[in-house]
Amino acid sequence: MKLLKELTALRGASGDESRIKEFVINYVKQAQENWKSIPTIIEGDLFQDCVVLIFGQPKTAIYAHMDSIGFTVGYEKELIKIGGPRIIEGTALVGSDSIGEIETELMIIEHDSGDRSIQYVYDRTIERGTNLTFQPNFRETDTFVQSPYLDNRLGMWNALKVAETLEHGAIVFSTYEEHGGNSVSFCAKYLLDHYQVRQALISDITWVTNGVIHGGGVAISMRDSWIPRKVYLNKIIKLAKQSGVQFQLEVESAGGSDGTALQKSHLPIDWCFIGAPEDNVHTPDEKVYKSDIIAMVELYRFLMVHL
Repeated sequence: MKLLKELTALRGASGDESRIKEFVINYVKQAQENWKSIPTIIEGDLFQDCVVLIFGQPKTAIYAHMDSIGFTVGYEKELIKIGGPRIIEGTALVGSDSIGEIETELMIIEHDSGDRSIQYVYDRTIERGTNLTFQPNFRETDTFVQSPYLDNRLGMWNALKVAETLEHGAIVFSTYEEHGGNSVSFCAKYLLDHYQVRQALISDITWVTNGVIHGGGVAISMRDSWIPRKVYLNKIIKLAKQSGVQFQLEVESAGGSDGTALQKSHLPIDWCFIGAPEDNVHTPDEKVYKSDIIAMVELYRFLMVHL
């Protein structure tokens, strides 16, 4: 879990993913000598802070978003949400501005009007526009891992583990997912134009609900707020049964992912969200069972060969 611990400690709120991009590129360059095949790394200004890895002759792409939820410092100690973090009094936050490193806490202010606002508690004024994210706090037992930002550093970790044995396929490390961004569209268009890739797997982390449980295996999402194409979904479920990997089926009415951006684009890309379930969503205490993590990697490896 050393790599996962490193990934969860990286600061990368939506729109501020450059540090994570550099980490991914450096990691791939160092690790690829031990992989089954060496990928072509595609990045640069036309891709903003995204990274695309091409292995062999790809038919299917894995999408894993790099960004996280967090807060932006506004006026007079105000904190403005990035994405949908849970607001918990006393949450430890970190960041940096031109003055230096910052360790602060979130405070909930109750107003006479009945409204609430959120502010930081610190011994100096933090420069406006500074991003603050949850303080790293990685915990591991024999059964589970718990940390801020398992969503979606665990999805990234899964993609990098799949990369170790991948001969043909693409991996897209995308941006802005937590705040409604759509960087996947230009990455998907590139893959379609240059490699005719029309299949996608969304390597992200889903929720523990009354129908999706810890220890039940990786979740294949049949729908959330958006609906993947049934023919493609049925093909994935059939292959999942053949794989022998433990999985569970998810049917939800809310939520979204990089698959949302693909479905809203003009591109004919089939997609399916497949991810381990977590509890304590969008808090510093996100929790995922190791057995579900293992199932996630195993199913992705199988699907990337057989899809």
